[in-house]
Amino acid sequence: MFKNDSRRFTKIFPEGSFKDKTILVTGGTGSFGKAFVQACLDRLDLKKLIIFSRDEQKQFDMHEEFSAHPKHSILRYFIGDIRDIDRLDMAMRDVDHVIHAAALKHVPIAEYNPFECIQTNVQGTQNVVMASLRNKVQKVIIISTDKAVNPVNLYGASKLSAEKIMIASNHLSGTIKTRFSVVRYGNVVASRGSVIPLFKRFIERGEKFLPITDPRMTRFWLKLEEGVDFVLSSLNLMRGGEIFVPKIPSMKVSDMARWMAPHLEHKVIGIRPGEKLHETLLTQNEASYTMDLKDRYIVQPFSIFDDHLTFDPKTSQKVDDDFCYSSDQNPTFLDINDLPKLMQGMAA
Repeated sequence: MFKNDSRRFTKIFPEGSFKDKTILVTGGTGSFGKAFVQACLDRLDLKKLIIFSRDEQKQFDMHEEFSAHPKHSILRYFIGDIRDIDRLDMAMRDVDHVIHAAALKHVPIAEYNPFECIQTNVQGTQNVVMASLRNKVQKVIIISTDKAVNPVNLYGASKLSAEKIMIASNHLSGTIKTRFSVVRYGNVVASRGSVIPLFKRFIERGEKFLPITDPRMTRFWLKLEEGVDFVLSSLNLMRGGEIFVPKIPSMKVSDMARWMAPHLEHKVIGIRPGEKLHETLLTQNEASYTMDLKDRYIVQPFSIFDDHLTFDPKTSQKVDDDFCYSSDQNPTFLDINDLPKLMQGMAA
C-alpha cells in the first residue's frame, strides 16, 4: 500500500544542520530552485543563500515573492550563466555548499539544439566544478535524472556526462577537500516540462482527448518537496563520489491521465524520438557498488575518498548483483486509487 510520507527524508538532516553555512543554487529560479529556497528559509538557519540564474524577470519575481519572509535578508540574487566561469567564480566566493540544478531539460529542444545542450549541461557542469575548486567549496551536489541511465537522447547523454564529471572531480580536489556527489531521481509531479501541465492544458482548452504515447509507458514520480528534502539529506550524508537514488513510486502515465480526466478518451500518438517506454534509476552494472538503505539507494564510488563510508553497515545492505531499479519493475507501483495521496497538496 502506498503511503504518502512526503517528509521522510527530513530525518537525515536534523534541526541545526547547515547552521551559518552559505549555499549557492544554480538554476535557482526554476521549479526546484524556488522550492529549495522556500525550504531553506523555512527550516534552516543559513548565513546566506545565493540564487544563481540567467533570467532577470524570474529573479525579480522571486525577490517580490520572498521579500515578506522573515529571513529574506539572507538571499542574494546573482544574474549569471553557468557557461560563464568567471561569473561563477565571483558568485562562489565564501560559499560552503553548491547545489547544481541548472540545465537544459526538455528532450525535444535538446535534440534540436545539440550544441546548446552540450554547452550548458556538460561544459556548464565543468565550470561549476572548476569554480568550486578555486573557491574551496566544501560540498557540491548535481541534480541528475533517470534519463541519464542508459540514455537514448542527447539530454540523457549530457546528464550522464555531467554525472561522470562530477564524480571524477573528487580526484582533482587534493588538499582542497572539495567533495562532489550526485542526486538522481525521476519525474517531479507537476513541475515545468512534466506531462501533468500538458494534460492540464488539454483539459482547460476543452479538448476531446488526451495524447498518450503508449498505454504501457511507466515513469517514476516524486513530489517537489520530496526532491528538496532528498537533496538536503544527501548533502548532509555525502562523503564524495556517491550517487544517491530515492525510493519513490512509479505508475503508468495512462493512469495519471485517466485520473486527471476520466471523461476524456486517450489518443495513442506513439513514442517520440529519444523517449523510453520505461525509465531506469539504477542498472545491473551499478548493483555491485549499490547499498540499500531504508529510504534510498547509494551507489558507492569505486574508491572511497575518506576513511569512513556514507552508510551505516548496521542499517544497510548491498543489493543483489542482478538488481535493477526500473519504473516497470518497481515494488512500489501505484494505481489510479493511489493518486489522490500522491497529488495531495498539489495546485489544482
